[in-house]
Amino acid sequence: MDTFEAIKTRRSIRKFKNREIPDDLTEKIIEAGMYAPSARNQQPWHFILVTRQELKEKLMKAHPYASMLREAPLAILVCGDTDLELSHGYWPVDCSAATQNILLAAHNEGLGSVWLGVYPRTERINAIRTIFSLPPNIQPLSLIALGYPAEDKKVPNRFNRDRIHINGWQIRE
Repeated sequence: MDTFEAIKTRRSIRKFKNREIPDDLTEKIIEAGMYAPSARNQQPWHFILVTRQELKEKLMKAHPYASMLREAPLAILVCGDTDLELSHGYWPVDCSAATQNILLAAHNEGLGSVWLGVYPRTERINAIRTIFSLPPNIQPLSLIALGYPAEDKKVPNRFNRDRIHINGWQIRE
């Protein structure tokens, strides 16, 4: 699959087959996350792989939109490490880029995924911090449900010329 096809055809998948993801494939997808760009190349991310059902149940209670974790064989919690930041405040941007790389790599490998936002919702951050006993410097950004898709979604046309501005805030004609 070429890059443009991957970008345009990746969809948020919330239904998964009852099939485990091989460890080598999980590692390959995490590796893609680690190749994301980051401010000053600091790479301030950590990834928590969640396979235990009791932890996924706790996450479903902590996050109001995480019910698909019941079926997903894997969840990945993407976290930023503020101790690794050289440019203050950039860890959310860096970890968002890593999250997107993971989503695209998963799609390329035939897996489905959905990005569940954690940051900046204080109640979600605090609940997830408690579930995983995160130290103060580790900030949860996103939770990714991952598995073999049990649904197909159509690709919408999202290109909108009205959102393109040239040399300033002007409408294209």
